[in-house]
Amino acid sequence: MTEPVLEIRHVHKNFGALRASHDINLTLLPGEIHALIGPNGAGKSTLIKQIAGNLRPDAGEIRFLGQDVTELDTVSRARMGLGRSFQISSVIPEFTVLQNVVLALQGAQGTSYHFFRAVLKDRETTAKAREAAERVGLGDRLAVWAQDLSHGERRKLEIAMALALEPKAFLLDEPMAGMGTEGAAEMTRFLDQLRHEAPILLVEHDMDAVFSLADRISVLDYGEIIATGTVEEIRTNPEVRRAYLGEDEEAV
Repeated sequence: MTEPVLEIRHVHKNFGALRASHDINLTLLPGEIHALIGPNGAGKSTLIKQIAGNLRPDAGEIRFLGQDVTELDTVSRARMGLGRSFQISSVIPEFTVLQNVVLALQGAQGTSYHFFRAVLKDRETTAKAREAAERVGLGDRLAVWAQDLSHGERRKLEIAMALALEPKAFLLDEPMAGMGTEGAAEMTRFLDQLRHEAPILLVEHDMDAVFSLADRISVLDYGEIIATGTVEEIRTNPEVRRAYLGEDEEAV
């Protein structure tokens, strides 16, 4: 049996009376895209934050590459190879494309930000940053300030920042958000290739992209996973249709 790259075991998280995560069990297998979907407020971002290390579960275990990482912080998990992009872009607007990617590399290396100028002169580091930017289609935008990028380009930059770290798994939180049809199609093609380097846990509202990309889909509703299965299994699951996809046959 193939060992999961990422495994969430019986994770619980409450905020007072609000049950944000309830007995969550989820795995990410080598080479797959596992999509996590659900209505707004279902607890997707809370779960991603727990996986990334921004929030600690009240109970349960998170394992990455066979190790228990439940108590580790975000930096430690990133250094192990957990790459993340955010629902809201985390790029620094006053930095160029190249500087943002170099900064991501520097953070993973644990180098003090006081030495940022020196890192920019390091050929190996800047070469990695350039390669990552080129792979997402920003090779000709290296000197452009992040604040001058289009929304779609900022999403690409964030993925380049994760990609530069050569992660063992990706957590991608709504990479299609705010993109037009053409941009979303381009991102879909890119993610389809990216799975061959590292598996992807994908949070996304664009159902065309989800159904096109996902090997498996888990549906979160009111903090609980109500179904996990293939695209066809999720499409035809009555509980999922009621909770998220709607009961109209044509809408699915």
